[in-house]
Amino acid sequence: MKKLVVLTGAGISAESGIKTFRDAYGLWEGHDVMEVASPEGWRNNQELVLDFYNQRRRQLHQVKPNLGHQTLADLENDFDVHIITQNVDNLHEQAGSTKVLHLHGELLKVRSVKDRNYILDWSHDLKTGDVDKNGHQLRPHIVWFGEDVPALEEALQIIQTADIIAVIGTSLQVYPAAGLIHYGQPNTPIYYIDPKPATIYELANPLEVIPMNATEGVPFLREKLRRRE
Repeated sequence: MKKLVVLTGAGISAESGIKTFRDAYGLWEGHDVMEVASPEGWRNNQELVLDFYNQRRRQLHQVKPNLGHQTLADLENDFDVHIITQNVDNLHEQAGSTKVLHLHGELLKVRSVKDRNYILDWSHDLKTGDVDKNGHQLRPHIVWFGEDVPALEEALQIIQTADIIAVIGTSLQVYPAAGLIHYGQPNTPIYYIDPKPATIYELANPLEVIPMNATEGVPFLREKLRRRE
């Protein structure tokens, strides 16, 4: 069974009703991104950051996976599918995908401010005073700007062994995630699904651009891949 590695970004979740940073002219819900997604923002206004992610978490409880998510899960019948996502929602898992790596953390998890390995599942609001077993405040389990990406090494290992790569709903502007496609083996085909695809320069691999949104483009890709088999 061939290994299909899929890189997903905000575009696939936008079709489920989750607002994207890219479409908000550099703002998230009226906030400068550095106010709510940086260690400095956390130090400056912890309550604002907690409220921001509490709102995102509540929103996630109100949305469902779309046909793009569902089709990727369905592709596990034909391929060894590994999803590497920049998204912090769990819509891939809700749809049934079984191998999902979150580069930028997970909205439904929190961790200790003192121990990055102390991680808890968390589906409700997080407040000041919610602490780990040693009394240290819990924070969103999100990779903020300026922080390391712990899952990056695993992502590199996954994409280096791909037979096919698909990129869905991402501007390919956020690094280090955007650099992952350059680590595929030579001649590994890449399919890029986005209604407004970015230009990819200096890419050695064969590339096919599918200028569609995820709910149209992923079913289109599924049929194309099935015909290749």
